[in-house]
Amino acid sequence: MTIRFDDQVAIVTGAGNGLGKSHALELAKLGAKVVVNDFGGARDGSGGSSEAAEQVVAEIKAAGGDAIANGADVSNVTQVEAMVKEVMDTWGRIDVLVNNAGILRDKSFVKMTQDDWDKVVAVHLTGSEICSKAVWPIMRDQGYGRIVMTTSTSGLYGNFGQANYGAAKMAVAGLMNTLCLEGEKYDIKVNCIAPTAATRMTEDLMPPEVLAMLEPKEITPAVLFLASTQAPTHRILLAGAGCYAMVRLMESEGVYLSDEERNVDGVAAHFEQIGNMDNASEMMTGGDHVTKILTMAAKAKGIKLG
Repeated sequence: MTIRFDDQVAIVTGAGNGLGKSHALELAKLGAKVVVNDFGGARDGSGGSSEAAEQVVAEIKAAGGDAIANGADVSNVTQVEAMVKEVMDTWGRIDVLVNNAGILRDKSFVKMTQDDWDKVVAVHLTGSEICSKAVWPIMRDQGYGRIVMTTSTSGLYGNFGQANYGAAKMAVAGLMNTLCLEGEKYDIKVNCIAPTAATRMTEDLMPPEVLAMLEPKEITPAVLFLASTQAPTHRILLAGAGCYAMVRLMESEGVYLSDEERNVDGVAAHFEQIGNMDNASEMMTGGDHVTKILTMAAKAKGIKLG
């Protein structure tokens, strides 16, 4: 089965350059009507211009596609709500949201200002929340929606000098964890992409020979799959340099400590056993974890749970 997006409407934020531009062009090529959103600011979030978004729209239309440009700042509720209203007035539905907009203000934690922290979190995390919130009731009412969050290995694993960016990107995965549960009965599927790509945001972070292997177009197939009718939900895909992988949050089997052992020395003595991943399992909700520990504790105490 060939995946296409005919008769669907997709919003891609941060689509004036790099990853977002690649996603927008391919969505349009596969039949979607595309909202090319880009605030048009510098890499650190300063400034603003709709020129980049308009150029992408022109490219889509020249290829026979349909698109509109929008310069909303994703961290501004009023501007995002106006964008969504424009889309609904123009096309009457929203099927796909790709939360891709981002900025960087990299500094070691000791040198990072509060403004550096606040602005990065506002765009990556709060911007994803604002955009998702704006399209959520529309997707609920139409009984269909796909939201792709952009997380990062800097959040999943950490990266020196990116405390603000890493925290925001890990939080985006947390947002996905809950939205996929709340959207399930409305066929709203929410997933994350963790890209490694050569973009305006990474151009001076890696040598040229490495950047040449990390074209944004290598990420787009994974994003479009997560945005398609065949999408899973509650998944984190990693993509870069033609390689694709998945991250799952696994929990060790754990141990039950008796009353006598339940102290700091007991935790220290059993630390290796606590962290043994031989029988690890994936928790899909917070409730799964609660059920697991209550079952373990009840068994140790000889209590039969109803």
